[in-house]
Amino acid sequence: MVQVYNLHPFGSQQVVPLKQEPALFCCGGDVLLVACGSGACKVEVFAELCEPLGSFSTLGRVLSMAYGEVGKRKPGWTSRSRTESNGRKAEVDQTQSESDGFVFCQQPVELLGEESSKCEISVILESISLCGEDLNIQVQYVLYRRFALDVSSFPFSVEDAKLHSLQLLPIHESGNTTKQEFLSLFCFFSLPHVAYLYTINNLVELISTYQYSERSQQAVLTPQFLHVITSNNLQCFTVRCSAAAARNQDPYIDTTLKACPPVSLDVCTLRMQLFIGLKAISHFKHHIIILTKADSEDILEKKSLKRRLLYRKADNIKPKVPPESESGWNLYVVNTTSTLQLYREMVEYSKTYENVRTESCIHLLSEAHLLVRTALMDPALKELEEKEALLAAFHESCALLGDCYSRFDTKDFHLAIPYYKMSSLSISDILKRVTFEDKTQKYEKGFIFYLQHSLFEDIDEKLNKDLAAKVLQIFHRAEPNQIPHILCSPCMKNVCPEMAKEYLELIENMAPSVLVTLAKASVALKKRDWDRCKKELDSQAEMKLVCGFIREPRLLKQHNKGQMFPTELALYLKETRPGFLLASLLALHENNKMELEEADSYIKMLNGKNEDAVPQLLVDFWEALLVACTQEEVAQKLHFKLATQYIWRLSRKELPDTEPLKTTEDLINSCSDYGLIFSWIIFMMSLVPLPDWNSCDDLSKLQSLLCSPSFRISSILPFVKNIPEDSISGLSIHVLCDTCLGQHEAGIDKLLDRCPEAVIPYAQHELRDEHQALWWNKLLPELCKRTRHVGENYPVFLSSLQETLSVIATALELRDFLNVLPEDGNAAFFLPHLLQCSRRLVT
Repeated sequence: MVQVYNLHPFGSQQVVPLKQEPALFCCGGDVLLVACGSGACKVEVFAELCEPLGSFSTLGRVLSMAYGEVGKRKPGWTSRSRTESNGRKAEVDQTQSESDGFVFCQQPVELLGEESSKCEISVILESISLCGEDLNIQVQYVLYRRFALDVSSFPFSVEDAKLHSLQLLPIHESGNTTKQEFLSLFCFFSLPHVAYLYTINNLVELISTYQYSERSQQAVLTPQFLHVITSNNLQCFTVRCSAAAARNQDPYIDTTLKACPPVSLDVCTLRMQLFIGLKAISHFKHHIIILTKADSEDILEKKSLKRRLLYRKADNIKPKVPPESESGWNLYVVNTTSTLQLYREMVEYSKTYENVRTESCIHLLSEAHLLVRTALMDPALKELEEKEALLAAFHESCALLGDCYSRFDTKDFHLAIPYYKMSSLSISDILKRVTFEDKTQKYEKGFIFYLQHSLFEDIDEKLNKDLAAKVLQIFHRAEPNQIPHILCSPCMKNVCPEMAKEYLELIENMAPSVLVTLAKASVALKKRDWDRCKKELDSQAEMKLVCGFIREPRLLKQHNKGQMFPTELALYLKETRPGFLLASLLALHENNKMELEEADSYIKMLNGKNEDAVPQLLVDFWEALLVACTQEEVAQKLHFKLATQYIWRLSRKELPDTEPLKTTEDLINSCSDYGLIFSWIIFMMSLVPLPDWNSCDDLSKLQSLLCSPSFRISSILPFVKNIPEDSISGLSIHVLCDTCLGQHEAGIDKLLDRCPEAVIPYAQHELRDEHQALWWNKLLPELCKRTRHVGENYPVFLSSLQETLSVIATALELRDFLNVLPEDGNAAFFLPHLLQCSRRLVT
């Protein structure tokens, strides 16, 4: 379907002052070259397209003309089919059977991408570069289309299937002044009654089909328009090149962040300008060059029309056409209207459709938007003032489209969000554009969708008191159940608490929910009404309240300028119900509403701690999360965080800032990641006075964590060095690390040196299975050596040696037992153990 509008893309026109009839013309570099004369053997040159610059003669008739920049290696190509060498007409095969009078035509064929190589047409490349270097160019088939007669319309002519215009249009990246990066390529070809526009990128795709209202003679494609000439009309159609190129350039073009009118928009005719006897057309920058050659009847009609026009005008107005151009031909230079001028006309035109044909209004504004977008993509755009004016128009067009999608009842109402985002307007600006004082005004779903989406985002903007009240009114009429969510938006910080309370009570009367309860508690805090806040929270079970936080996390956390911070309600819960707050944060993490690192920063902020300090509430969170954790990767992160924090506080003898929510026993009973503390560690701790190790749970929790088989001890070794070994508690950690690493001999040495009382309990628990041989290979020799010298720990070493011999006598054969005994040992001392070993053998 073709939309027809009466706009003015064509501005002033000039007549090229030619003395002889033109035959061919081309332009480039601000110069127009015209081959003219009876034999087309003379070329006239015009600067600025209409100022005579000179002329030269050619040796023969000029057959074709093309412009190329000197010194640049520029190969557009010459496609040669089997019957036509200039690539401007497509072959139409037909076979006529004279016997029956039927005409048989081949079917239309379209081959895209690699399939097009099956067309069996050879392509010859001809370079038009002026430099003699060999160019490394290869042929790649991208598109093949065979046209055939439309037998559905009768009568038909072979001429109806002839291709008269073929063009490749590249579009380059904008903003690069030194090098133009290729962005998109478009292929256009036109028949007398229909034309096709393809985009050729990774995929070859037909994006537009143009149906002409009358037979066309030639067409030229530009990034902004398609200009077509018929016998008496210069027509201007819109194109979708910028829409397709924008999608190649920006992957976010069709998201909530950005939008662009689709390439599938209805084709739009902006203007049909009358010219008598149109024969040829060309395009250069902001100019259309057209050649007219009227028949004798056309000349008479033209003179008659001019007389009628002059009769209506004042006598002192002289015609712009010079007397010498009264012949049957003319070469016109038509200046196209500036982008901004045409854009403004299209915006004004769109207002006539606002209340009667909303889709036409959106369509015309979309065309205006694409017009400006195309101008901004032009690499030739250099002037800062012009670029700023175009950017302002671009933002305005986005705002106007946002207005349409928010105000009109359209299926594409969701596009209000990206267009408003691209308009650079604030929420306050948009509220003022769309809302009115009429309290009964109905707001369309596009506006509600935009407003709700925007208020759900973390935006730095704060609405003033009046606009915040307006937002409450809007949602109370449109979607009252969204008010608890809306009140959580940072934009609504300035809302009147009393008004918020009134609306929440209205909702509660209609549809009570846990979200309304939490919102009312939050509003009560803003009013400094602590009793009301407590009453609201007490009215619901804690598990229900946790579910409410999952549905609306912003009740606990909000963002400002990209940084998260706790709400007043979170601060209140931290002081009054830390366990409940912790359960809520845990639920947010488990439901993917809060990342682990985000929770760390949040809790530190909640406690007013700097980035390095770790509050006990954060340790409580890690412990609770480890209890509930099912992911191995997350569990290992928590192991490291908890172990290093326990070590940090133990090394500095620092107590938690608040009482821990869980004891070691709680964690052992509820979480497999906290293992039962080994018996030899419990024995070691029994040797220490209570104030040294039982003042907090950090030591026992660290010991329990290290006793877990799932803990990776190597990750914390650099931190364990900060715990001194001169205390029993510190020694237990170091020996435990040695044991977990399989370094039992090192553990035995440390115990013999600093806590010999624990060496036998350690050996009884650890020296088993593959480590059992350490009883006689390591422990026995060490104890024998240390009992040779009477000292402070002599009784302990002697008792440990006796226990060791008892174990060895039970584990070894008599001969092996004799072999491990020291040669200088006292026979009377070892005799009971020898008897024990021999009796075991007899029995």
